Amino acid sequence: MTVHFIGAGPGAADLITVRGRSLVERCPVCLYAGSIVPPEILSWCPPGARLVDTAPLDLDAITAEYVRAHESGEDVARLHSGDLSIWSAMGEQLRRLDGLGIPYTITPGVPAFAAAAAAIGRELTVPEVGQSVVLTRTSGRASPMPETERLSAFAQTKATLAIHLSIHVIEQVVEDLLPSYGADCPAAVIWRASWPDERVIKGTLGTIAAMVRAEKLERTALILVGRTLEAKDFRDSALYSTGYDRRFRPSASGNGR
Repeated sequence: MTVHFIGAGPGAADLITVRGRSLVERCPVCLYAGSIVPPEILSWCPPGARLVDTAPLDLDAITAEYVRAHESGEDVARLHSGDLSIWSAMGEQLRRLDGLGIPYTITPGVPAFAAAAAAIGRELTVPEVGQSVVLTRTSGRASPMPETERLSAFAQTKATLAIHLSIHVIEQVVEDLLPSYGADCPAAVIWRASWPDERVIKGTLGTIAAMVRAEKLERTALILVGRTLEAKDFRDSALYSTGYDRRFRPSASGNGR
């Protein structure tokens, strides 16, 4: 048997990958984070599949489910929200599986920051405005931030920031960012990106905290900050410029190499 870790996407069921859905449809056991994985995905499980909501379980109990499936020779679809490469708590599960000799695969998913960017209709990297995106968060009960990864330190880069798991401390986020970005810097909060009840709040660093509090948003939201969010008078990318030589589109003056 194999445990298949699957990024279920940011919310909308149809944002799971084709591979991810195929695995869900054929695995007789499905472990899922009940608080954030859309119920529609569970309807794809085969008839009689064992469905286990991991929200109330600790790591030992989750591991016990893997062992049980392993002893029964049953493949497991392990659904996590978003993409598995960040803040998924997958690493500690893989460590347990490695120790037990239980095989696994990893299928990536659409990350929340990508769904948030789509919700506001923006590209997060804009020529000569911003070419870097920092995925970060603030300290929480589950995971404190390393001292070298403070929000104020990332702010000094003036890159576009995608700040996860921090809506509950929006005032502190603003305080940390204001010295580097300024009060007029565009900011947006996307609550439950891609879900049917998605909400988008757009403002500036000077206004966004009050706007969030007025909407009473407390969790499942992502904060975007940076000049790219409202950039308009930027130059076109050279990628599609007439005079830019590419292997598949050489210009009249170049050899395309």
